[in-house]
Amino acid sequence: MEIGIVGLPNAGKSTLFNALTRAGAVVASYPFTTIDPNIGVAALEDPRLAALAALIKPEEVVPATVTFVDIAGLVRGAHRGEGLGNQFLGHIRNVDAIVMVLRCFEDPDVPHVAPTLDPAADLATLDTELALADLVTVERRLEKERSAAKANPKAHAETIRHLEALRERLNRGERAVDLSPYAPPLIGEGQGEGAAARALAQELNLLTAKPRLLVANVSERDLPGGGPYAEVVRRLAAAEGSEAIVLSAQTEMELAEWDPAEAAAYREALGLKVSGLQALVAASYRLLDLITFFTVAGERVVRAWPIKRGTLAPQAAGKVHSDMERGFIRAEVIPVEALLAAGSWAAAREHGLIRVEGRTYVVQDGDVILFRFQV
Repeated sequence: MEIGIVGLPNAGKSTLFNALTRAGAVVASYPFTTIDPNIGVAALEDPRLAALAALIKPEEVVPATVTFVDIAGLVRGAHRGEGLGNQFLGHIRNVDAIVMVLRCFEDPDVPHVAPTLDPAADLATLDTELALADLVTVERRLEKERSAAKANPKAHAETIRHLEALRERLNRGERAVDLSPYAPPLIGEGQGEGAAARALAQELNLLTAKPRLLVANVSERDLPGGGPYAEVVRRLAAAEGSEAIVLSAQTEMELAEWDPAEAAAYREALGLKVSGLQALVAASYRLLDLITFFTVAGERVVRAWPIKRGTLAPQAAGKVHSDMERGFIRAEVIPVEALLAAGSWAAAREHGLIRVEGRTYVVQDGDVILFRFQV
């Protein structure tokens, strides 16, 4: 799972990236600090994985992870090459979702690109630049389709119709979100028509068709609620049907260097049940409708695997290794809670708790699976 981090300069994108990944991306209080895109990986804390590790005591524990891509801040006119953001938009065209970081903190030492702090206006600026960047993509494809249609008009008519409709949406300043492959069927159109439109949006990797989260980056003194600016972000998220996460990127980056127990105690004193980072990673899972299954390789490795909800057993096996999917025979399955209660795989088998499932089995969240396959 890859998540792109987008925001205006000095909104706290790279600070959030550092907190998420501890990768040491450069952070400074002037625009365009991020020259090259930063890529880092954050682990999803899962108490079920920790409990499995405590039971089995493996040599290695591998959590599910999220890859974050941090690009240069976008400014008004980025689609025309203003600032540095435009040249990096290509780096997030292949991500699964986008995190929109909105500045919700006052700090005279960290200048804002706009005269006043207004997360709603900032989001509108970001949306406009992403839509205009998408418009360039759509127009380029439309030009190619029209050229090809001269030789065979019928073969390209449907694609041209979808592209023209999409261009009109973008010209009106609307996002292509309802063409997203994650969205429900288009209103007023048949299943086949909606599927074709969403497939085209996916093929073009349109930025405004990607699912997204809004992050209100607040000061520590405004935690846990976030203050009035964060409330604006919550309303914006509710209006578009997305989710808002409130966190202090600066606080999270500093706590990432603390002893975990001390950091947890400090967060509790701030009124936080979980870290803002874990809230963001968990929200990313919900956004993409992911679940987690586990594998136990003897006493060597216990690993968590993220997959799309509804994935069948052979395809889940393919996440572990392509040979497992090709030679899939069966899956031996037990819910993680049942395995923990049994105390061991052998005890679970002795009590008949392990099920044998075939190719049509839909993997469930929390399944511990042993795949049987032939090479």
